Amino acid sequence: MGKVHPQALRSSNTCNFTSKQETFTLWMKSLVLNGKGCTVFDSNGQIVYRVDNYSCKCIDEAHLMDQKGTTLFTIVRKQYSLPRFWEGYRSPATRNDQRGPSFRIYKTYRISRGVSTYKVKLGLDKNQPYAHKIESSTSKSAFKISDQFGVLVAELRRKKSSCGVDFGDDVLTMVVEPNIDLSLIMGLVVAYSLINCHM
Repeated sequence: MGKVHPQALRSSNTCNFTSKQETFTLWMKSLVLNGKGCTVFDSNGQIVYRVDNYSCKCIDEAHLMDQKGTTLFTIVRKQYSLPRFWEGYRSPATRNDQRGPSFRIYKTYRISRGVSTYKVKLGLDKNQPYAHKIESSTSKSAFKISDQFGVLVAELRRKKSSCGVDFGDDVLTMVVEPNIDLSLIMGLVVAYSLINCHM
């Protein structure tokens, strides 16, 4: 039986930016028994990120962690406004931090040609806001993240075996373009999954 845990943890890297196009596998399951969450593996099969929710109920807060369990982002649902949205706070900041969230994401409730759109505001904690967009197909478990200029930043789709067989709805391939903050992209992926109750 294959191991799901890394043989040797990589040293903690303060730089989370990709240097080249990188491919990851997302398993939309927690490694914690009876928990909800997701586990992210790099191309070598090593755990890079994880989200573990010990409650089986719908959650209002999730923590994106690295392979050592260090929280990178706290993602919180905001329910007091319409439309409802999720905010991501880069750790060690908290939702009471004066700098504000690193990102805010919400669904636009306008579907055109079978594509749902989600607006993302980034840079809120640095007082330099800019936008990203997430587009997902309503019929497939695939979505794309693009920047304010429409340039593709990351793409997720169902993982296929080398002979073309789908692994299932809960196993995804994520391709991230060069010079992208990988932990931020993972924060957006987690928020998107929470909005759509995939976690």
